[in-house]
Amino acid sequence: MPLTSDEHIGQRVRIARNAAGFTQVELGDFIERTPDWVASVENGRLALDRYSVITAIAECCDVDVVWLLGQPYRLQRGGGALAHAYIPALRTGLRRSGLILSGHPGLSPSATPVGMAALHSRAGEAADARQAANLPKVAELLPPLVEDLNTALLSVDGLAREETLRLLADVARTSRMCLNQLGYPDLAWSAAEVAAGSATQLGDPVAQAAVAWDRCGALLHQATLREAVAVADAALRDLEPLASARNADNRAVSLRGALHLRAAIGHARGRNADDAWARIDAALADADRLGDDWYDLDAYTVFGQGTVAVHAAEAGVEVDQPDTGLKRVPRANVAAIPSKERKTHFAIDEARALHRMGRSAAAVVKLRAAAGQAPYYVYADPMARALVSDLARVGVPSQAAMLSGLIRNMELVR
Repeated sequence: MPLTSDEHIGQRVRIARNAAGFTQVELGDFIERTPDWVASVENGRLALDRYSVITAIAECCDVDVVWLLGQPYRLQRGGGALAHAYIPALRTGLRRSGLILSGHPGLSPSATPVGMAALHSRAGEAADARQAANLPKVAELLPPLVEDLNTALLSVDGLAREETLRLLADVARTSRMCLNQLGYPDLAWSAAEVAAGSATQLGDPVAQAAVAWDRCGALLHQATLREAVAVADAALRDLEPLASARNADNRAVSLRGALHLRAAIGHARGRNADDAWARIDAALADADRLGDDWYDLDAYTVFGQGTVAVHAAEAGVEVDQPDTGLKRVPRANVAAIPSKERKTHFAIDEARALHRMGRSAAAVVKLRAAAGQAPYYVYADPMARALVSDLARVGVPSQAAMLSGLIRNMELVR
């Protein structure tokens, strides 16, 4: 079941390789693949379904990973066109946030101030949509909310300003996630920096650690892996006194675990299996310390035992140990994670692992079920799309109709 899209990733690999002046033999040597493998990728006969390999190609050819992936996809189904339509307004709001936080002179409110209770309610609605993996809804809510928070920053002082800064940091972090998933990594970094500016003015080490977690997320999406690990480690050093104290703050312990998970994915995508598993184990120790029922929705990390299992599944695929990834946290109950976004992420990586383990029919079923719960999140995910492309290449006769539906909804056929 070949795909007929004229913009598959292999064509961009060929463009990048030629621009870098490499032969297929030279590129293959760098990423430890054969020339035939490179040729199969470039001809669209073989899908690229791991960030670790995509990152290696991008690094070798000195191109942007996001360009190599072909993002943003601008899908029309499932509210996709609507989601992308809000990006210009969000960009404007975040740019204005940055100017206000830097103390730029001459700025004045651009709207009528909104009450703090209403701002809290709308920020909560955006956070709920985030955890529900409803990207179009998040994109719709964010632009007016960011602008109203900008107005508040220019209109209030004292404790009200501190409250506004906390809300802006939270909303900017939600923006970062949404923008990453929609395929706007540069703008996602801008959102992370707005959150960082807010946290810096608050002077709260826990808030600053949470923002570092988002910075890592933005860096991972741009495949700047060493920087992602460095940011995580710097935040971990600052957080350690709070997380290791005799009466440690649970929020600090939770963020320590979440930052270890960021570092784990950085190592996994850099093909450093031992370091990746060591970070997964460190995170699991913190999750166990917090208890089976702990999930950190307040900090948006949703850190807990189930979330460690989510990251272990991704790490396993990236270091080509899919079975190990799925079994690394055997007692975790992923179904209990109070976030559809996290559970959907796990379903995608579980499907990727199943396919690599030779269970392609189960992979199709798993991915289709996830798409039924969070359609646009699945259809716009680069690795879910790569998985479907590879499933189409090898064929899954027992799930042909289900696979065809995924191909159609991902708009992989033009």
